Amino acid sequence: MDLDRAFGEGDNAGLIERVVAGLGDRLRVQVGGGFRTLEAIRSMLDAGAARVVIGTAAVRSPELIPAAVERAGAERLAVGIDGRAGVVAIRGWREETGERVEEVARRVISQGIRTLVYTDVARDGMLEGPDVAGAAALQSLGADVIASGGVASLDDLRRVRDAGLAGAIVGRAIYEGRFTVREAVEMLEG
Repeated sequence: MDLDRAFGEGDNAGLIERVVAGLGDRLRVQVGGGFRTLEAIRSMLDAGAARVVIGTAAVRSPELIPAAVERAGAERLAVGIDGRAGVVAIRGWREETGERVEEVARRVISQGIRTLVYTDVARDGMLEGPDVAGAAALQSLGADVIASGGVASLDDLRRVRDAGLAGAIVGRAIYEGRFTVREAVEMLEG
């Protein structure tokens, strides 16, 4: 996640490109944060990112989504939907749009998006567990959903898996050593 780009304070494209190049074919890298133009999306995909997550632009510039799907292909794109109490928050969660999370999900799915990254911003970094029910409700609309925000334990990842979600994004729990990446992968594969 390029928070500098998301906040409009520069970008970390060079660093992301080095990470992607350094990982080679060993891992697929998904990047997000402030990708608001076709050029920015294409540049990151050309640099080797497996998928670019579009957030604010999906709300502020909805015409970007069908153009990006046509140019890059749906499999290389996701839309990040960040919600606070069911209302979409954009620009690094600084602004609420008034649009409901489900409305935005329906719109971008109808525009060809097949993957959503759903974050309940009240849970992000709080280690209180992801909003599995909210993510599952979005997935029932017809897209794969990756749950983000709040994962604290392997049990949280089990809940994501058991709900049939496409995945989960884990940050703070890994940084704090609550479990390792290896433990998470073993649990999910087992």
